[in-house]
Amino acid sequence: MAVGQFHVNLLLAFYLCSVFSVSVGQNESAKLPLKAVNLGNWLVTEGWIKPSLFSNIPNNDLLDGTQVQLFSTKLQKYLCPENGGGTVVVANRSSASGWETFRLWRINESTFKFRVFNKQFVGLENQGGGTKVVAVSSAPSNPETFQIIRNEGDKNKVRIKASNGLFLQANLETLVTADYNGQGWEDANPSVFKMTILADKTLQGEYQITNGYGPARAPQVMKDHWNTYITEQDFIFMSSNGLNAVRIPVGWWIAHDPNPPKPFIGGSLAALDNAFIWAQKYRMKVIIDLHAPQASQNGNEHSGTRDGYQEWGDSNIQDTVAVIDCYKIQDSRKKVLYANKPSLAAIELMNEPWAPLISLSTLENYYKQGYDAVRKYTQTVYVIMSNRLNTNSDTELLSFAGGFHRVVIDVHYYNLYTNTFKNMNVQQNIDYVNNQRAAELSRVTSSNGPLSFVGEWTAEWDAKDATMQDYQRFAQAQINVYGRATF
Repeated sequence: MAVGQFHVNLLLAFYLCSVFSVSVGQNESAKLPLKAVNLGNWLVTEGWIKPSLFSNIPNNDLLDGTQVQLFSTKLQKYLCPENGGGTVVVANRSSASGWETFRLWRINESTFKFRVFNKQFVGLENQGGGTKVVAVSSAPSNPETFQIIRNEGDKNKVRIKASNGLFLQANLETLVTADYNGQGWEDANPSVFKMTILADKTLQGEYQITNGYGPARAPQVMKDHWNTYITEQDFIFMSSNGLNAVRIPVGWWIAHDPNPPKPFIGGSLAALDNAFIWAQKYRMKVIIDLHAPQASQNGNEHSGTRDGYQEWGDSNIQDTVAVIDCYKIQDSRKKVLYANKPSLAAIELMNEPWAPLISLSTLENYYKQGYDAVRKYTQTVYVIMSNRLNTNSDTELLSFAGGFHRVVIDVHYYNLYTNTFKNMNVQQNIDYVNNQRAAELSRVTSSNGPLSFVGEWTAEWDAKDATMQDYQRFAQAQINVYGRATF
């Protein structure tokens, strides 16, 4: 990324973090207080930051996790798995909502699996031996695979070919079958459907970009991105402008580099190596942030999810601890543990777990095991524990975290994403930071407990007609308030 563009993104697009610490142990050469920036969209893709990464994917509006609704042009009704899944698929709904929405698993640019509300997959009955369309399988295979054929003149008019080579048709409201062998695109054709893509539900994360380009093209696309998006020049720019630390989001697949499970691409570990080399060269520190644990902790694209379902839980703890384990967090040459690198300031065990699907007890169990994994190799690197999102308590981890050594609680503050901020003007946003945000940060900051860390914030907002001076005032208010954090 060009240095000038990086500066703009630093203020407006990149989400920022402020790190203030009285001591960083082995990092005594650090200039205190630390001031850090998130290197988002580098080693964990977030398409909203650079949408052009996805531009050359064929059928790039049908990526993994895309949510679609299918409307029979003959019956004038939506397809729906009865009860949200577990039985037959029907065509009798006059309007569409959750049950009538299908999430795509992309096999290639025209072949997909359809996941339903209750997480089963659409397929043919009797494990592919029949023609009735059902949604009963939790382990999709060939009978749950379909080809979407788009009309050349209207790409949202589709026909869907099943694994038996025949097309789906809706002749009756109570039954959808895969037994149509005809042709044509007229509305009276029972095999023609109008496909609505829910544009506000699309995902553009690591899974989508690597699986979208496929094994032939994805390796070069990702390596070009890693080699150009963040470079040594960016570290020079950051260092010369008063920043002395970076928070680097990584995904669980980095622990399997250079041969991670498909569709992920090897090579991100070498890019992380470069970050440590540049950080040491320019006297900066590194926070490794497990942004994307396997099975997704929040369903967002930055979690590496395939389809937007949040499925991380107790059964995933051991695999996630294995990623944190410092024997796995080592450079690509397998020579130096990251725990022993002088530039390492902290390891964040998980980014933004989402409540209530992740319970507090499950999260604390994982945090305890993740903390122990780090402490096997270092007593000085800080361990960061992210607060759960979507709770009414920003202090729920205080007592738990207080029982550990050199632990930090991470909170994220955005004047975005909720209706609270939709109609706020410039001054109201600034006042919110000075009052509500200041109070929130004060609650998680104590003199004898874990340190506090504003791990993400941004100068972006929903305020209308804001000038550059307004943006600067808003950013400065956040710097002033979030600078009171203790890490």
